[in-house]
Amino acid sequence: MNQPFRKRAPRITPLSADEGRRQGRAARAAQAALTSVDEVRAFLNSRHEGLNGRPIDIAIASEAGLIAVEAAIAAAASRHRDDEAEAGRQFSMKGTRR
Repeated sequence: MNQPFRKRAPRITPLSADEGRRQGRAARAAQAALTSVDEVRAFLNSRHEGLNGRPIDIAIASEAGLIAVEAAIAAAASRHRDDEAEAGRQFSMKGTRR
């Protein structure tokens, strides 16, 4: 039976070999640098103002985009480590007397 009013899903084109390689590198870099799967997903799939787009899309698009995403991942991981270190210092100072 023909369903003329049924919406058709958009066709998804598969990634080329180079695009797939860049996607994999970005995902592995994020997994190595960030602490949880949820952080990795959020970082790669949310708009990043410094990159002016979604990191995963930028990484897939070109080698230069991948390098920019890897730098943004490193910066995010560094901020995360600094935040954890500061939280640890604040926690350890609560038990000290002045």
